[in-house]
Amino acid sequence: MSIRTAVSCFIFVCSIAFFLGCGANESVKNDSASGHVEKSNQNASTYIKIEDSQAFLPSWSSENVMVYHIVGEPDEMHPTNGLNACRAEIMGYTQVFLIGTDFQSLTMRPIAVKSMPVISDNGKEYTYELRNDIKFDDGSTLSMEDVLFTFKANKCPLTNNPNAKPYLENLIDIVFDKTDPTKFKVIMKDKYIQNISFLTTFPIMQRSFFDKKNVLSKYTIAQFSDKNFNAEMQKDLIDWATDFNSAKYSRDPNFIVGAGPYRFEKWDAGQSITLVKKKNHWSDVSNSAFETAFPETILFKLNTDANSQKLEFKAQTLDASTSLSSKTLMELQADANFNANYNSRFIDTYNYAYIAMNMKPDGIKHKKIFTDKKVRRAMALLVPIDEVIRIVQKGKNRRIVGPVSPLKPEYNSALKLLPFDVEGAKKLLDDSGWKDTDGDNIRDKMIDGEKVKMEFNLGFFATSVEWKDLAEMVSEQMNKAGVKANIDSENPSVLNEKASNHDFDMFIASWGGTVFPEDYTQLWHTSSWVSKGSNFTGFGSVQSDALIDSIKHTLDTAKSIPMIKRFQSIVYDEQPYIFLFAGVRRIVMHKRFGNQEMYYERPCLWLSNLRLLNSGSSMKMSTSAN
Repeated sequence: MSIRTAVSCFIFVCSIAFFLGCGANESVKNDSASGHVEKSNQNASTYIKIEDSQAFLPSWSSENVMVYHIVGEPDEMHPTNGLNACRAEIMGYTQVFLIGTDFQSLTMRPIAVKSMPVISDNGKEYTYELRNDIKFDDGSTLSMEDVLFTFKANKCPLTNNPNAKPYLENLIDIVFDKTDPTKFKVIMKDKYIQNISFLTTFPIMQRSFFDKKNVLSKYTIAQFSDKNFNAEMQKDLIDWATDFNSAKYSRDPNFIVGAGPYRFEKWDAGQSITLVKKKNHWSDVSNSAFETAFPETILFKLNTDANSQKLEFKAQTLDASTSLSSKTLMELQADANFNANYNSRFIDTYNYAYIAMNMKPDGIKHKKIFTDKKVRRAMALLVPIDEVIRIVQKGKNRRIVGPVSPLKPEYNSALKLLPFDVEGAKKLLDDSGWKDTDGDNIRDKMIDGEKVKMEFNLGFFATSVEWKDLAEMVSEQMNKAGVKANIDSENPSVLNEKASNHDFDMFIASWGGTVFPEDYTQLWHTSSWVSKGSNFTGFGSVQSDALIDSIKHTLDTAKSIPMIKRFQSIVYDEQPYIFLFAGVRRIVMHKRFGNQEMYYERPCLWLSNLRLLNSGSSMKMSTSAN
């Protein structure tokens, strides 16, 4: 993966607090305090392999159902429209991609193609060969028709996927080999750091299911790339897109389909999502750990309450989680019974948490409070990040200075962490003309002929107590400087929609990250603000856009790393985000399942490869927990 998403694309992390922290070498120290010796193997800081339990305790369930804890639901399950972490994780089991990630080696791996591509000398043509054993549910073989349809559907101007479109800007065409129907070339405009990895973002869709009239066959990728092409004048295209964008492909299990080993069986809103293993699936004969499907059912169970989460794990009604708060996991690890039943770890990831500020508000619904970078810097000085890490994150997280993970060589360590400095913030606000002129303890300023108070909403996801605790701490400290931040708990999908529409003042969230090279277009290019992509704040200038464009076309890391560090310096100076900390995954896995591996790369657990240990095994039974 090289994009912040899906099993490999950009994700607005609204399902959980993807907070990261301790260095890669520290993560194994945070082992579960089990009462017996437990061997694990850390392979080059890329993943941790845990040996299967040698005893199957009487209290352990023998039901081959994986109950996986989540703290937020998908925004939708549409194959192209959506950008949420839970959606991406589910799609890893229900969909098939051309390329994926080998979580063990942290390299890309072929999925629907036989091997990684043959690359032309000019670095712009990539030749692939499709596998001939991947089938959709009706028995039809995944073909070039499906591949071409997938990318046309994503490129179509009428498809409601603005967050994904930037990753297809470099795509010129996909061309069939005239002599071999399984071979095709992906032709790109320029050399680009994600000319292969962008394929990890897009699940391959069955053309005959999503385009029964074969409407998109009348159009080309070149047409959809042409800014002068007026899609809204094409009635057949409008009719297709109206149906394709409809809610049935987002919510109705009968229309949430894919070539993956699991079927999307049921969505009980606010409670759970059920995936069921398909019978006689093409992957049944696969030798790949990432194409196995051992659990008969994977149940994604929603639980946002910390006390209830602890009770469920103590009662063994949940099998796995990557979403607990640090406090909750540490409290569970103090329980001997929990440690007898579960393996647990704090694992590094490439994610980071941030507070976004609206740099380009409309001035009406959202006042022009954060248009001045001095004000944004003052806000950053008012956030007690070290205290947040100590109190809310229980010391498990590491501070960051910008939009690059400290685990990466391009992280700009020359930039200094900002202190918590109320007096320094007050001075910056004074210098920017924000003063309390009416004695109500809230600063104000005349803007466009109107007296505007420094009062705004601080949004956060309602799915985690950690977000709420963080928001309360931020609001309390800002109040000391005459800044009134009204904390506003939001449903993740609602806050996500508001962010995309620039309908916010300030909000707390996090981005999922990856080990692979990043294209900063989607988060930071000005075009992504105009298109309502993931540049929520309105950050950017001609200078930063040019730097982003140069970075994504520079394959030589010796040249790209200095540019990325320069880009971080620009972001640091402009302060569109208050960068909080890199995140840590709190992973819990019941010992009744074998094949346990915990990854630093998303999604950190591969649920379909976890095998129920007593299912047909001859392992030794035990009557003791020790």
